[in-house]
Amino acid sequence: MQSDDLFIRKFRRQSPRPTLARVNFDPKQDGGSVRTRVVAEWPPRREGEGTNRNCAPAADTSKPVKPPKPEGLGKKSKPSPPQAPHFSCDQVPGGAWVRNFAHYDIQSILFDLSEAATNRDISQGGGGGSGSGTGSEDLEQSLLDEGDGNDNDLLLSCPHFRNEMGGEESVGLGLPRAGRYRWRSLQSPNNAVSVLEEPRESHVQAQGKSNYFIEHADLGARYYHKYFYMKDHQNFFGMDERLGPVAVSFRREEKEGSSGSQYNYRIIFRTTELKTLRGSILEESVPSAARHTTPRGLSPKRLLEFILPDLNLHCLRLASTSPKVRDTLLKLDEQGLNFQHKVGIMYCRAGQSTEEDMYNNESAGPEFDEFLDLLGERVRLKGWEKYRAQLDTKTDSTGTHSLYTRYQDYEIMFHVSTMLPYTANNTQQLLRKRHIGNDIVTIVFQEPGALPFTPKTIRSHFQHVFIIVQVHEPCTENTYYRVAVTRSKDIPLFGPLFPKGARFPRSPAFRDFLLAKAINAENAAEKSEKFRSMATRTRQEYLKDLAENYVTTTPIDSSTKFPLLSLGGKRKEKLKGAKGAELHSAGALVWAVTVVQGGENIGLSLSCLLGVSAESVVLIERSTRTVVFNCSCRDVIGWKAVTESGAQGGPSLDIFYERGEAVTVTTSESQVEDIKEVVQRLELVTRGCEAREVTPLRDGVGQPGFLMSEEGFVTELQRFGYAESGGLQLGARVVRLCGQVLVHLSLEERSRLLRTAQKIHITVIPPDENGKPQRSTLKVIMFACFPQEKEDKAVLQAEVQSLRQNNQRLQEESQSTVARLIKVTELLCNTIDKPY
Repeated sequence: MQSDDLFIRKFRRQSPRPTLARVNFDPKQDGGSVRTRVVAEWPPRREGEGTNRNCAPAADTSKPVKPPKPEGLGKKSKPSPPQAPHFSCDQVPGGAWVRNFAHYDIQSILFDLSEAATNRDISQGGGGGSGSGTGSEDLEQSLLDEGDGNDNDLLLSCPHFRNEMGGEESVGLGLPRAGRYRWRSLQSPNNAVSVLEEPRESHVQAQGKSNYFIEHADLGARYYHKYFYMKDHQNFFGMDERLGPVAVSFRREEKEGSSGSQYNYRIIFRTTELKTLRGSILEESVPSAARHTTPRGLSPKRLLEFILPDLNLHCLRLASTSPKVRDTLLKLDEQGLNFQHKVGIMYCRAGQSTEEDMYNNESAGPEFDEFLDLLGERVRLKGWEKYRAQLDTKTDSTGTHSLYTRYQDYEIMFHVSTMLPYTANNTQQLLRKRHIGNDIVTIVFQEPGALPFTPKTIRSHFQHVFIIVQVHEPCTENTYYRVAVTRSKDIPLFGPLFPKGARFPRSPAFRDFLLAKAINAENAAEKSEKFRSMATRTRQEYLKDLAENYVTTTPIDSSTKFPLLSLGGKRKEKLKGAKGAELHSAGALVWAVTVVQGGENIGLSLSCLLGVSAESVVLIERSTRTVVFNCSCRDVIGWKAVTESGAQGGPSLDIFYERGEAVTVTTSESQVEDIKEVVQRLELVTRGCEAREVTPLRDGVGQPGFLMSEEGFVTELQRFGYAESGGLQLGARVVRLCGQVLVHLSLEERSRLLRTAQKIHITVIPPDENGKPQRSTLKVIMFACFPQEKEDKAVLQAEVQSLRQNNQRLQEESQSTVARLIKVTELLCNTIDKPY
């Protein structure tokens, strides 16, 4: 929400929430009539792990109040160290989910009802008294943290901080190898994946001409605004004994392209946990005998019984029709979505390194001014009507000017140290520190000769990320910058990443890099435990206010919006939903799989959730709850399914994408139907096809009987040869050669395998029905973009040449005119000087 950072400011006086001992709620097993999967509780806890946390006093619930602004952290309080989840192969996160439910975004897939119940019980002290053993160990471990030992001439290692010097790599599957393929930079980073139901082009268009993605942003929070707000829908609120306050929103809509014959139900289920269930379910996929007995569809109760069978529905009441209900739900859902950011900039001269040194630089040098001109525009604060970041726009009490810019969909106001008021004879410079010291992200600009920076010199509990920028050869045509980043240790790595020893020329591209880095830094910081606990408290107050003050007396089973006609007592069994109806959903359907890694990590496996929407394919590692793989459905070129046990230990599926890269997933033998369902889903949402295995024999002279291009396309095929008779076609794409991914092999390695392998075994993607090779959309776009780029460059060069010629012509004409004027002047002078 664009609230001038109100969301951050209202947490500043509240201490972090400690928790009590562990209490588990095991998911209730389903009876079998509903196609659900029950997975182990998340997070699995070590013995005694939950005993080191204390419960905050429960809020007074006797009188409904407006959600207050929670108090922030005291100056002496410190963020608790991050708790890394420990788990075994049998203990993985996730709750019970319904296969037929199509998730709107990534965080909806990770929604876990049992987690919400467990966390609430812990926060209320339901597990007994707190112990001191584990807490002392965690505190001792926190105090012993000495940093990562990674430093250079820009940045020193600091306790409780992690440094980024360049060359870091994000964790994930299918990442480019040592930057071998430049085209992979067009792919969305895993941390930038959010919405799954909508095309990724919508996010690419928002980028404009920038090559950088915004990461760690919960764009799925717009779901209520896009599909519910100011539209006909129902809301139900209640106070659940296990979950606390909950809020549910329903909307029934015609399925796109169904001509009114098929309906889709959009649902949002909210608890005090920050993760929200957002998605949809097709009416035909719900196993209900009453589905076709009424034109008004299923009841909300029936839907919730199917989607969340463990939920106690008796507490839910129909919400009132007050406009404040929809407005509060909108604020609640978008509370963590912020398109306005404030970033501090500190100026460090040569020989300086401390906070006092930087705050006491009264004015900017030419190097600093050059840098500021690159980042944004200087704006007059008095009368400023756009985002102001708590700066005074009426009386100039915070300076007369500031630095402002826009990047993609974001507004950024910089708190520049030299633009904020300077107080003579005051080393603390509180008027400057008052703003910069409360910014989550700070840029430290270093002149040549500045001493290395360390967060040890900064006395602030709110500055979590520092981006150090050092200028070299300033104010020249050869100006370039070096960058280093340090962040609090509980903040995840964020992009854009940069190579080790990178030198950034002064250019718009460097500006885009810095702005994207700063926005991603603040988004990532809000994933830390400190900010999550504060956001959870505010969310709880909003939900409690709705459940206590904005409900009617109508229970969910008596709601009349989507009435369910009674069938009497003769028939109680449920009919099965239409088989495969859910495969036509737009959102992401989910399966539990194990990913088999190759390359350097061959033999290792990851327990993951596979999500396939109409637009994207994603893999989410269940232990870390992070996306480790993503690609567009239009980049999937084929797959190879094995429905019997084999070398991989069970049924498996190879998914080939883009240039022939592959990711392999497996399931247990009891889940062989999952592989078949995933294949059916891929057939509907991608343009790929089933891969084939071909084993061509060499001819009499030892040749394989076919030639392929560097990308693996079969360009020549010997007529009536072994390869052709074995099923190989012109235009087919070889994705594996002798069990190895083709794009990972050099031309020499491919040639050697074709010559010396005892048996040539290839996996190929057949051409499409028109005989054309299977290409990913990304590759097609590149083929279309590169000629256009060359054409645009040629046009630009022609324009530049034309301007130069015109400029030269004008200079020649000007010189000729000047020469004529000189001659005329001389003639006039001679005429005047002659005697009559």
